[in-house]
Formats: sequence, structure tokens, C-alpha cells
Amino acid sequence: MIAIIETGGKQYKISPGQKIQIERIEAAENGRVIFDKVLLLADGDKVEIGAPYLNGKSVEGKLIEQGRGEKKIVFRYHSKTRYRKKKGHRQNFSEVEISKI
Repeated sequence: MIAIIETGGKQYKISPGQKIQIERIEAAENGRVIFDKVLLLADGDKVEIGAPYLNGKSVEGKLIEQGRGEKKIVFRYHSKTRYRKKKGHRQNFSEVEISKI
């Protein structure tokens, strides 16, 4: 069984038991998370497609940890003008294990 959900402005293809890193959400550590924006459900040959979401369907997960990703370097450079800017960015994330679709 697979599903496509939307959270944090992004879409994720998931299945039960899978761990995903999503945009940070507010929930307690080891807490329950419910995703109600389900775009597609597929179980073998049976496929349900929402317009845009499926009514009455949800995906349940367990929050494993909150964290910050590795540092990305943002470097701006203009040649011949001595312009150099270096910045770093670390994105916040939540790791969720999908328990039930």
C-alpha cells in the first residue's frame, strides 16, 4: 500500500514503516502525527485519486526526532568587482515514521 501526502508545501510518496524527513512540525517527541491531506491511495490494483484531497482518509505517523540538517553554503560572487558573500543555512526538519495508512 502506498500513499501520496502533502505537508510543508511538498508532496511525499510513502508506505507503512517508512521513515521520512519533512519540514518541521509542532508535535511532542514520540507523539502521534496525523496527515489529512492525502492526494492518492493505492492498494494493489485499487487506486483512489483526490480532487485535490481524499475526504475522510488520513495517514498516521509517529514523530521520532526534531533536528537540523547539514549546513549548506550560499556563496555569491561577481567577477572583476571584488564582490564575495558567504552565508550558511541549516534547515529544520522532523523525522516521522509512518505507522498506518
